[in-house]
Amino acid sequence: MTEPIRILVADDHGVVREGLRTLLEQAGFEVVALATTGAETLRLVRDHHPQVVLLDIRMPDLDGLQVLERLRTSAPEVAVVLLTTYDNPTYLRQALALGAAGYLTKDTDPRAIPLAVRAAVQGQVVVAREALRRVLEAVPTPTPAVSTPPLLEELTEQEARVLRLVAQGLNNQAIAQTLHISLNTVKTHLKHIFAKLGVSDRTQAAVWAWRHGLGE
Repeated sequence: MTEPIRILVADDHGVVREGLRTLLEQAGFEVVALATTGAETLRLVRDHHPQVVLLDIRMPDLDGLQVLERLRTSAPEVAVVLLTTYDNPTYLRQALALGAAGYLTKDTDPRAIPLAVRAAVQGQVVVAREALRRVLEAVPTPTPAVSTPPLLEELTEQEARVLRLVAQGLNNQAIAQTLHISLNTVKTHLKHIFAKLGVSDRTQAAVWAWRHGLGE
């Protein structure tokens, strides 16, 4: 039989920790540890080797983004899904830039949390739609007097497919598998996409995609 996915839950509120533990265990996961602070999270990851960390942002000593940054160095194989009260576009941008495998708010439908954990293990990135929409709202829309948004027609069909998958939260490996192309080909497409759209990272590309109807 397949071993259950191993999860560490990190949140400074006991009710939240225990509620998540119950939810995840009922979904068939193994909750290997509970953490209450950022420093404890890092220690328990070293001790228990979870596959996924479900991580709050606001915690004592180290916040979730600081923990995420350290885990990317000390335990890059661990997928980190941020679960937070704060539907904050700045937090979301930072989380994605630091390699988060997901960003969910605590008013998310509880049924979405196990799905996000499974997606994280499969190399996908799940972002709460409302959080992404707030990122869109925070990005000023250029006016014709300043600049003209690049036209979708400037992208090749394959580049448009890649961009749509970026907007849906897939990482490079998952995009390669979905489109049956090599990882290097995905990287080449992304380089061309960023240049054509005038953006510098995946978050900006996803914002462009959602604004131009490729995120749905």
